[in-house]
Amino acid sequence: MKLYRFLSADDTSGFCHKVTEALNKGWALHGDPTYAYDHANGVMRCGQAVVKEVEGTYSPDMKLGEQ
Repeated sequence: MKLYRFLSADDTSGFCHKVTEALNKGWALHGDPTYAYDHANGVMRCGQAVVKEVEGTYSPDMKLGEQ
């Protein structure tokens, strides 16, 4: 099955570390990153979709970050 996650965070090195961790756990980049201003919090935010092929059957109870 194919899993999908959308990673997001403030525009800091923490976001890059989050994406790097996912890549090192076997996730692959999917599409282009996004970058937008969060008016409510006054910060820039980044986002990146990632996908991963795994064995098994999908369940909404899965913790995708642990796959």
